[in-house]
Amino acid sequence: MLLEGKTVLVTGVGAGLGSECAASALRLGANVVIAARSEEKLAALAGDLDPSGERIAYRATDITDPDACEALVAAALERFGELNGVIQVAAYENVWGGLYDTNFEHWRTAFDTNVLGALTLLRPAAHALKTAGGGGVVFIGSQSMFKPSLPQAGYAATKNALLTTMYYLVDELGPDNIRFNMVIPSWMWGPPVEMFVKGTAAHKKISEDEALQGIVGKFPLRRMTEDGEVADVAAFFVSDLAKAVTGQHLLVNSGEMSR
Repeated sequence: MLLEGKTVLVTGVGAGLGSECAASALRLGANVVIAARSEEKLAALAGDLDPSGERIAYRATDITDPDACEALVAAALERFGELNGVIQVAAYENVWGGLYDTNFEHWRTAFDTNVLGALTLLRPAAHALKTAGGGGVVFIGSQSMFKPSLPQAGYAATKNALLTTMYYLVDELGPDNIRFNMVIPSWMWGPPVEMFVKGTAAHKKISEDEALQGIVGKFPLRRMTEDGEVADVAAFFVSDLAKAVTGQHLLVNSGEMSR
């Protein structure tokens, strides 16, 4: 299998993309370490993802906490011996509004989590990846970086900052055979968007299918990308099939836009 014998760390594992990234890596043969802030939820998800418990471990982690990140990587090494890939999903998304109504504290929290948090995790993870002979790191972006849709300039700005940071990391850690790539989804079918579609349908008094078609009706594929499909691309980037790919970003959006 594509990730047989590899150990992959996935952060931000909850309902949606994080758990799908963990599921994809497991399905492709990896040992997987999952992280999020809630230990109770992690324990339940770990049981669902791998009932045997043989190829999964978890640790409650706030990626803005350096000590917690050190402990997370140490736990991965203690359980599985080495670290070969990181899929950094954890993010703060509650940044809404325009110039006059946005909450700047939310912007600060978003930058602390989405940019500095990613780097805080990466410091101990990069040492482990180097010791293992290299590996792949995947950041999750957002199409809102390139195409304003919902009023989320603050969130989009953090993801663009992370993309720029990635280009510098590519040069800095490339000699250690550590690769960096970004997967960029747009609308992504999973629990959060499903809830949004149901709410839109109820508010506009239309069917859920009509609400969904109002979003995807002009996409070339005429459908919404599923979070599991985004997860599969992330798994590809941490695999050896992408061992010569670094410094790239890839839109996974059913053709909604290209760049």
